[in-house]
Amino acid sequence: MTDAVVSLRELVKSYGRVRALDGLTIDLAPGPVGLLGPNGAGKTTLLKLLLGLLAPDSGEARIAGQDPRTSAGRLAVRQSIGYMPEGDCLLPQTTAVELVTTLARLSGLTRDDAMTRAHEVLDYVGLDESRYRDCDGYSTGMKQRLKLAQALVHDPPILLLDEPTNGLDPKGRRHMLDLVHDLGHVQKKSLLLCSHLLPDVERCCRDVVVLQKGRVVSQGSIADMTKSSGYAVKVEFDGDAAQLAQQLERRGLSVGIQAASTWTIELPDQDCDVVFQAALEADVRIRNVVPVRATLEEAFLETLARDSRANP
Repeated sequence: MTDAVVSLRELVKSYGRVRALDGLTIDLAPGPVGLLGPNGAGKTTLLKLLLGLLAPDSGEARIAGQDPRTSAGRLAVRQSIGYMPEGDCLLPQTTAVELVTTLARLSGLTRDDAMTRAHEVLDYVGLDESRYRDCDGYSTGMKQRLKLAQALVHDPPILLLDEPTNGLDPKGRRHMLDLVHDLGHVQKKSLLLCSHLLPDVERCCRDVVVLQKGRVVSQGSIADMTKSSGYAVKVEFDGDAAQLAQQLERRGLSVGIQAASTWTIELPDQDCDVVFQAALEADVRIRNVVPVRATLEEAFLETLARDSRANP
């Protein structure tokens, strides 16, 4: 898939006087993409519009080249997309095998193929022997893994994941993130990961889209968004720290000491030759120099604050 996986044009959706999506226009390329935004930004509304569960007031939304406003488009969408909703979507008094097999049958698989595929995805998410228990008694982590299994059973090329780590303990969260990372980076599925936990998005995605008040306020790669705006480098060195500090100070450079031989040095621009010159004169050996990046959370908060100042 080389074309845009998701293409939105002037998409508008309101609930009464509240405009959840306000003229959204965006194209998302294949690959793992994080969908970010504060509560009420329009993230879940967008997912439901892409699935055809809601109809837009105006504008157009296409996913996998299909228009979910039409009956044929909704059918095609369900064949090529796996959806993991935020809330529970499990049938009561059914086992995991029964649930996932039933959904596989609904996607068009034969009885035997549906059963085989159900066991494959339940193995993948790690439900083991608990697949034969009623899912009513599942823990939150088990329910989340079962929801992922049902989204994967028809082997879709595109996944829409709404808060997949919601309510998980640290061990369950790590397991879920390992699965999501594998799906996006190893199995090369295109996925739209909606999460309020920014480290999860940073762990699993290459690109992000930030929504606020139903509008796109930022879009791009995580690497670009987390570049330090002030230019700084983390330097590991061997030698006389006092001499190095003196030489850096003579050049007007600010130093933040992280450890005895690892410093963060702020630079006026991206040229770090001045650090090597200072080290040479201080008779200090530089072992490693890496650029300092902001976290995705810092970049996200700054993006929202900048948009709030521009659109009070």
